[in-house]
Amino acid sequence: MLQLVGAGVGRTGTNSLKVALERLLDAPCYHMIEVFEHIDHVATWHAAIRGEQVDWTKLLDGYAAIVDWPGAACWRDIANANPDAVVLLSRRSDAATWWASASATIMSDVSEEEKQARPELEEFGAMIGDMFAAFEPGWRDPEVAMAAYDRHNEAVRREVPADRLVEWQPGDGWEPLCQALGVAVPDEPFPHTNSTAEFTARRAERLAENG
Repeated sequence: MLQLVGAGVGRTGTNSLKVALERLLDAPCYHMIEVFEHIDHVATWHAAIRGEQVDWTKLLDGYAAIVDWPGAACWRDIANANPDAVVLLSRRSDAATWWASASATIMSDVSEEEKQARPELEEFGAMIGDMFAAFEPGWRDPEVAMAAYDRHNEAVRREVPADRLVEWQPGDGWEPLCQALGVAVPDEPFPHTNSTAEFTARRAERLAENG
């Protein structure tokens, strides 16, 4: 069973959270990175995003936590399937800060060059397209996307009981997570990973490896 369910969307420090939670819980944390490593998961996520029932216990077996998209697109169902798990709302300081990062990285289109280098990305891209459309049909419009981001966060706050919800943003460090999980604060710096520049470089590297 999961100990933590992330309801925060991508580009809210979720890669850093993955590293931090794996340190705190001594077990894997699911993240979009896992989908790339387990491409067979795409069909299950696509079904979930379409509103179909999926076996969350089977899909997330062996993981202690989940953050980032696509999990954030299904956070209600995953939280309901793990009633004892903390719900984590990771966020940025404001919607504009989130959009500046998201639009430059995860919400940019998969190029034709990338599709040719990795044919499996076609199915992945279809899943992502439906995920973003479910988040907000007009997500390509910055103002519309930012409003959807704010609505998403408000829905999480409204629906999750206060004693189950923890909010976190980059810069908050270990303490909110440790308090929510009932674990000691590590005597080491909080990890900070996957900046926009790092994301872009890794994307180019993946393309070069498959070119």
